[in-house]
Amino acid sequence: MNEALKNLLYRMADDELIIGHRNSEWTGLGPILEEDIAFSSIAQDKIVHSLALFKILESLGEPEPDTSAFMRNSLQMKCCHLVEYPIGGYDFSLIRHFLFDTAEMLRYQMLEDSSYLPLSLLAKKVRGEIKYHVFHANTWVAQLGAQGNEDSHSRMQSALNLAFPLALGIFEPSEFEKELKNDGIFGGETELQKRWLEAISITLQKATLILPQIETVVPSYGGRTGSHTDLRMLSLLSITIFHGILIVLPKQDFSH
Repeated sequence: MNEALKNLLYRMADDELIIGHRNSEWTGLGPILEEDIAFSSIAQDKIVHSLALFKILESLGEPEPDTSAFMRNSLQMKCCHLVEYPIGGYDFSLIRHFLFDTAEMLRYQMLEDSSYLPLSLLAKKVRGEIKYHVFHANTWVAQLGAQGNEDSHSRMQSALNLAFPLALGIFEPSEFEKELKNDGIFGGETELQKRWLEAISITLQKATLILPQIETVVPSYGGRTGSHTDLRMLSLLSITIFHGILIVLPKQDFSH
């Protein structure tokens, strides 16, 4: 059970860490001040969630959170391809926000009943924050899709077409799926994807956006087993280098 649990936790923690850093790239660049603040706040929440997951991993014998977050190489990272993709325009970032956060909300809902108490408690603790994230995403997707102009609708549809195969990578099958289900830890990626498709379809219908036919889409798998895009590796490298700089910098006395 231990390896299966660690695999699940690393998937979740790495997703949260990388999407948090990606969302933070909008700080100071949001289309309006309110959105600048909102995206920055959501980014901070994601990184805090990743820290909580890394702390659970530490209790299972893994390295302390900073080491797990910043000092593993790309092959050891288990984030999906969706979160590593560059922020692009605000249309893509909003669609990614919508697709990822809906999956995250549903995953944590399933984990509230987990037999592994630390994960169940965390799922209940972050419930309110993630509910706000999904509300924010749903509101903007619906407004820009159904209530915007022809250009905004076209941009949102194009962003959805690009992001959907990447988003399917969230649910990349795991060799530990059966074990996690049998032990009552997590209900599985297949069930999560089913619930996710049902949930996003409701919002997309309101937004008058067309969900690509899943049968015609090739999921972007590989991230869960350490196969990442060059863009992801560049993102990880920049984060790791920055962390390394902080480690070697002399401590400063700001008391005066």
